[in-house]
Amino acid sequence: MDLGTRAPSTAVLLSRLSAGIEARNQLLVEEWAGIVEWASDHVIAGPEGVATLTEGYLDTGVPIAGAGAPLVSEFALMELIAVLGRTPDGGRAYVGRVIECAWRLPHVYDAVVAGRLAPWRAERIADLTRPLSAEAAAFVDRQLWDASGVGWAQLERLVTEAVLRFDPEHAEAERREAADHRHFDIGEVDDHGLVHLDGVLDAADGHDLNQAVARRAETLARLGDDSSLDVRRSKAAAELARHDLALDLLIPDHDTGEVVDTVPGRKVVLNVHVTDTTLTDTTLAGDSPADDLAGWNPFANPVGRWEEGRCPITSAQIREWLRARHTTIIVRPVIDLGDHVPVGSYEIPDRHRTRVILRDHTCRFPHCTRPARACDLDHARPHADGGATCPCNLVPLCRRHHRAKTHSAWHYDTLMPGTYLWTSPHGHRFRVDHRGTHPLRATPPPDE
Repeated sequence: MDLGTRAPSTAVLLSRLSAGIEARNQLLVEEWAGIVEWASDHVIAGPEGVATLTEGYLDTGVPIAGAGAPLVSEFALMELIAVLGRTPDGGRAYVGRVIECAWRLPHVYDAVVAGRLAPWRAERIADLTRPLSAEAAAFVDRQLWDASGVGWAQLERLVTEAVLRFDPEHAEAERREAADHRHFDIGEVDDHGLVHLDGVLDAADGHDLNQAVARRAETLARLGDDSSLDVRRSKAAAELARHDLALDLLIPDHDTGEVVDTVPGRKVVLNVHVTDTTLTDTTLAGDSPADDLAGWNPFANPVGRWEEGRCPITSAQIREWLRARHTTIIVRPVIDLGDHVPVGSYEIPDRHRTRVILRDHTCRFPHCTRPARACDLDHARPHADGGATCPCNLVPLCRRHHRAKTHSAWHYDTLMPGTYLWTSPHGHRFRVDHRGTHPLRATPPPDE
């Protein structure tokens, strides 16, 4: 490669990268100092309106930093997070870590400011100390006078020692309740329609599951499946699931034994949308809607969307899923997301809710990614002021951001259905649409 100049040597390149890292960390240190100053100006005295961490969709009420750190205003924090360009959950956790270090881990914070400790390492330490009592956190901090030399395993042992030393009752309770931490999780869907499983099981349950999967994998091999053992084990786990979902479980009354409810097996709901591609690629013929639908190909568009996985998938993947045994398929009527059919009541009918969910997908507050199905539907123009109960006037907002829009100075304008312009209490503006959140140039008002 000849660019007219001699390429820099490896030593020069590495030096430049090292200088860039130092500059980046210095910018983060300045950002941390700004957050600490902001926190000092937004301390609240009581639990009302305090910023808390969340777990799933439920607000746990746990402050964003540990005991002894200041409580900060939830609504004020929303504006700071938006300006930082972080998601609501990630932003609360990030600001909480900075506050944790500044108020409860002074040695760690000093090491960050002095450049001895990378900010991301300090954040990891703060994650471990946040649940600790003030005394236990101070003990850990005193041991970290040279935090840069502490490895993760040593740090975790140090935190465990602090809990045992300063909160033995809590440590014993955690030991007794360890079984309650069992879980079985399915991760995000990747580009190929695959998911990663993660779980912690009782040892006996894990052994039984392994035996069942191994037996089914062996059976598949005997039936002619020439896939690798790992692939056959994956298929075997899916067969176990489908065997269970094929059964409609009957729930009897505890006293009489009479069947009072059923838990249905596997159901798939297929929503078919009107798009330019669909209309172009589909030929409608016949004298009745049934004849029209008989010639309609819902897979003309090669890309679909799996709502549960919140990701695009190929139509070939959809076909494969629909062919699985014991699957009941429900095809909803064609949904035109641009349709406007207002109703006279304040209550929102299910058909409107479905349109809004399929149109917006998530909470429409800046950077928020909560699924729309778990959100409230807000009347952009209040119903009491003449706002229609119509998809064009309904916006999905998670409970936290619905409260912010209702009870604080945050507000938005609907530019078009699915596209919103938010304004923060201090004049920062954000355009939110199907492509994400886009901060807009704003001139904040001068300091009072």
